[in-house]
Amino acid sequence: MNSVAIGPYRLSSNVLLAPMAGITDRPFRMLCRRLGAGLAASEMLTADVRLWETEKSRRRMNHTGEPSPRVVQIAGFDPRMMADAARRCIDAGAEIIDINMGCPAKKVCNRLAGSALLRDESLVARILGAVVRSSAAPVTLKTRTGWDREQKNGVRIARIAESEGIQALAIHGRTRADLYRGDAEFETVRAIKAAVRIPVFANGDIDCAARARAVLAETGCDGVMIGRGAHGKPWIFDEVNFFLANGESRAALPREKVRDIIRAHLEDLYSFYGDETGVRVARKHLGWYCRRHAGRETMRADLMRLEAPREQLIMALELFDVDVDVDVDRAA
Repeated sequence: MNSVAIGPYRLSSNVLLAPMAGITDRPFRMLCRRLGAGLAASEMLTADVRLWETEKSRRRMNHTGEPSPRVVQIAGFDPRMMADAARRCIDAGAEIIDINMGCPAKKVCNRLAGSALLRDESLVARILGAVVRSSAAPVTLKTRTGWDREQKNGVRIARIAESEGIQALAIHGRTRADLYRGDAEFETVRAIKAAVRIPVFANGDIDCAARARAVLAETGCDGVMIGRGAHGKPWIFDEVNFFLANGESRAALPREKVRDIIRAHLEDLYSFYGDETGVRVARKHLGWYCRRHAGRETMRADLMRLEAPREQLIMALELFDVDVDVDVDRAA
């Protein structure tokens, strides 16, 4: 695969981490970048800057120590608010602005943001144009194939995006109505890629290296974006990169490496959030790590009960230090 450039930034990998609310915080983004992700966008940030003073928003805007290019994803329905939010994010250190028009959550769509915008192509054009014109940084778009299966307007949205100056697209192979049910379909993604000249990344149900290569072959896309496939398996980016480059699977990670990845992740969470919140956030990641490894699922409940970072870390290291089965795809 040829490397992809977004504006002045040539990506180190064509395998990207998808932005996910409550998951792609700074510790997880930095971990995935270290393990081979070419980009790792922030959690979605509202375009209403009046809400940016909350602790949650301040954390989402914290990019200290993050490698370049730093990507901030914004969501909203008002072109002027979106443009203002993009400018402020760039002033705060964002190097790429990503616009969310793919989130299917009711609380987002009920505010006419996220994938709800797919029903108003004129508004899509106004938002994209306003953000691009106001931004000194490249602007990208993450979206879906349409609002529902009767209204798959992904190709038209992609052409609008290209005409308004969007520099790359990520397409989840489902409509908003599909949410995350059923299997992602990539016929529409292939049609979108054929309709535009800007880079396109395929997203949806990519959970292993072989699946990534199959989706690339099916769609002709420039790269893939991985979301849920990275839950409990942040090294999936290294696996996919190796498979695409060499045509063979990477050797299974030694159990010591799995343990060290988990340790670094937990310690970063405690440092970033503080002890109490860090332990709570770590629980969901530990749950995913446990489910990825055969024989660890039954130990998950014990980890969920612990309240102190040191106790949680010690137990996690003990669980993943002996007889770890790192053939995680078989156990997923």
